[in-house]
Amino acid sequence: MKSTSRVRKSWPFERHQAMNPTTRRAAARPRYILFAVLVLACVLCAPPAASADTVQITPANEHRLQELVAERNRLAAQNPTQLSAGISALFLHAPYGANTLVGSASVPEQLVVELTRVDCFTYADYVEALKRSSDRAGFLAQLTQIRYRGGDVSFTQRRHFFTDWAADAPVNATDVTASLGAPTEQVTKMLNLKDSGDSYLPGLPPRSRTIFYLPSARVSDGVIANLRDGDYLGAYATASGLDVTHVGIFLHTPSGPVLRNASSLRANNQVVDTPLREYVDTVPGIVVLRPIR
Repeated sequence: MKSTSRVRKSWPFERHQAMNPTTRRAAARPRYILFAVLVLACVLCAPPAASADTVQITPANEHRLQELVAERNRLAAQNPTQLSAGISALFLHAPYGANTLVGSASVPEQLVVELTRVDCFTYADYVEALKRSSDRAGFLAQLTQIRYRGGDVSFTQRRHFFTDWAADAPVNATDVTASLGAPTEQVTKMLNLKDSGDSYLPGLPPRSRTIFYLPSARVSDGVIANLRDGDYLGAYATASGLDVTHVGIFLHTPSGPVLRNASSLRANNQVVDTPLREYVDTVPGIVVLRPIR
């Protein structure tokens, strides 16, 4: 559940010419300025990476990250159009692990990399970050962008709610729920605000959010046919203050459409493939976000 688990980057050809020391310095100056401008542009365009003192990663997770990046690069070389399926499969049977992130209103936020156990939303974080990166530095930079608004590693800027992925810049995904071929319901909620007036996450201000969801009874075969591999599906939450209660990755498989997800159910307690129709029948509805990459 989101509220408890996250709460969950050759110079142009130049003709050679003879120059005395004075003309050499004069000619070099504009080239130096151009070089400095280009370097600055590269720095400004690259996604910011978390500083070393904000990254929390154990030796075991460092080793696992190396394995995952190597396998990701192999998959990208073999079948780049199937990265979502291939990368998400690398986590199949990984143990479910809640409350792995560090940070609160009173505890400094850290960029946690915990790949040996995942909850439903950190699983989505890691799959999406691996899709976008080919080395350790790239993974950390992308994870920072995916998990935090503006890449700011702080509790208040963490994307605590699933729909934050489509609502907050830089967006990770587009909400396609209303374009799947069936009428949706629209609800405006104050995220993080309980009916009692308390917060699910103390220290995080409530935010108004209009949520579009597709009731489960309307998830027809036609709707499923409009889903794409790698779409992120959230189980709509009827409770005030929440957008979804669970998140998974949609995939077409030889055995049919599935929701690949980190399940906390006692019968699973790991990353599993759940038949989509079977899962949809257990929830009020779905919210569908499509990754931008």
